[in-house]
Amino acid sequence: MDRFDALQCFVTVVDSGSFTAAAARLDRAKSAMSRQVAALEAHLGVQLLNRSTRRLSLTEPGREFYERAQRILTELHDAEQSVASEHTSLRGRLRLAAPLSFGLRHLSSALDEFLLQHPELLLDLDLNDQRVNLVEEGFDLAVRIGELPDSALVARPLAPIHFKLCASPDYLQRHGTPLTPADLSSHAGLVYGNVSEAQQWRLLDTQGRIHSVKLPARIRANNGDILLQAALAGLGVLAIPTFISYQSLARGELVALLPDYHVPSTTAYAVYSSRRHLPLRVRALIEFLAQRFAGTPYWDRA
Repeated sequence: MDRFDALQCFVTVVDSGSFTAAAARLDRAKSAMSRQVAALEAHLGVQLLNRSTRRLSLTEPGREFYERAQRILTELHDAEQSVASEHTSLRGRLRLAAPLSFGLRHLSSALDEFLLQHPELLLDLDLNDQRVNLVEEGFDLAVRIGELPDSALVARPLAPIHFKLCASPDYLQRHGTPLTPADLSSHAGLVYGNVSEAQQWRLLDTQGRIHSVKLPARIRANNGDILLQAALAGLGVLAIPTFISYQSLARGELVALLPDYHVPSTTAYAVYSSRRHLPLRVRALIEFLAQRFAGTPYWDRA
């Protein structure tokens, strides 16, 4: 039995909450993970995990051993990081989750550049507007947009995300231009469905006062590019991130509305688990993205 490998398997299983998630994180077979932990228990002569069909839990000896094993792996990780040169070749697999539109429009070119710089890296990319569970599904990192709930995750800000309230010239010619937030209630709304109270829009005026408007939803969708195409087709009014709409606004295909009001901004974050130590490749990608999107993003400069 490789004692270091067995320690790593055991700690990863505990952190992940299951053998399946731990196997995905370490890119191994679930059966191999189970054998390593069983061999470790046989070597120690104690049961470390209570296993059931629904969940895993630590025994009392397992809890004490987990804390010590975690410290051992931490010290080894820190020792490796301390001697790693900035020119060390990055290797291994990166599992990254990101929103679909942001991933296609802005993250893909950044990742291409990063991978060209590090040819021994492998990338496993999941583009989905539904949020994944990083720990249970074995992701190293996620890019997330919006408010983050309190959790065991660490969030590194990457870029501000601003919104524009807009519609196509054709739609405004047919339905009129709203002049106040209250006017929006008589317009067709194109609303993003992956947020609570999707049809309730909050606008801030120049004094910082909040104006809430509920729009009848002509289209409700979980992807911003679908809503953009609907707006370009003249189907309604939408509040959309500038990282999606900046080119259409610059070309005059969409018109910004209510200049004295704005949708509250939010932030794009790199999110990762605080329960595991970041491999050098993950830390390097976070730093690369933070530098790539630093300052005023190019889509807002446009």
